[in-house]
Amino acid sequence: MTHSFHVSKTSSHLKWDNSLKPVLTVSSGSTISFDLLDGGGNQLTETSTATDVANLNLSLADPAIGPIFITEAEPGDVLKIEFLDLKTASFGWTAIFPGSFAFGLLADEFPDSEIKIWDLETHRDEGYTVFKEGIHIPINPFLGVIGIAHEAKGEFSTIPPYDTGGNIDCKHITVGSTLYLPVKVPGALFSCGDGHAAQGDGEVCGTAIETSMKATVRLTVEKGKDWVTSPHYLTSIEHSAHHAKMGCKGEYAALGIDPDLREASRKALRGLIAWLVAEKGLTKVESYMLASVAADLKIAEAVDMPNYAVACSLPLSIFVGPPYV
Repeated sequence: MTHSFHVSKTSSHLKWDNSLKPVLTVSSGSTISFDLLDGGGNQLTETSTATDVANLNLSLADPAIGPIFITEAEPGDVLKIEFLDLKTASFGWTAIFPGSFAFGLLADEFPDSEIKIWDLETHRDEGYTVFKEGIHIPINPFLGVIGIAHEAKGEFSTIPPYDTGGNIDCKHITVGSTLYLPVKVPGALFSCGDGHAAQGDGEVCGTAIETSMKATVRLTVEKGKDWVTSPHYLTSIEHSAHHAKMGCKGEYAALGIDPDLREASRKALRGLIAWLVAEKGLTKVESYMLASVAADLKIAEAVDMPNYAVACSLPLSIFVGPPYV
């Protein structure tokens, strides 16, 4: 028999550490709901400005809620995480961070603080949020931070991704999807956080549509799956249907070519930004943010050495009205 539990946002931590005391102990198959902070630790509000971005305390970034101890979990097992429900707050934000704390792929080219506040409520039922009149972004909620404790002792930042999960920022792991993580310590010690309303693969300006989130997951321990040594995931029919509903009009992509994979990605992103400025009349800052929440980085070619080819592609279905269509 399984049970349902709730964990509040007060149970937050900023490091993966297998010595953390669990906030909850459950059996395999239990369903748990969470009240989650956004990726900035809820420091930004609907009225925040670029000045608030510059003053953000980034030591509070990417808080995780937990950890949860699953009684049947042992090293060598796999923790199966099913995403049952994800609901965003009424607003979200996308920011460009300045200086030494900048996360963006082109951080050196966008040195100033910027922020966009998104209305996530008005068109919730229609499934989109407005970037600006004529450009709609599909709402596709997912969690950026989903992980379990490391085998090694000590503290590990919640900002990077690891083989045990963490800040994996994968937009495909949404409602109906399943994530599998390799268990390294007794109880697994599961935590999650960092709600996103939408993101492109790559999160190129350093932020998605960041939002606090109400999340419900089911945690199940599985045995005998030793091939799962890093995060694996299975996408859902609902995820595919959601994107089909938004319509498919093709995509525009710019290719970046370079012997360094990161530099090839930077070139591809610059190319897409240049197209958005020249053909759609957006500013460079608008283009950078739009790419972060809606464009996908893809490795188009990785075998014809010495160069890699990376595409930065944008679905044309986001352009819904003049002057963009």
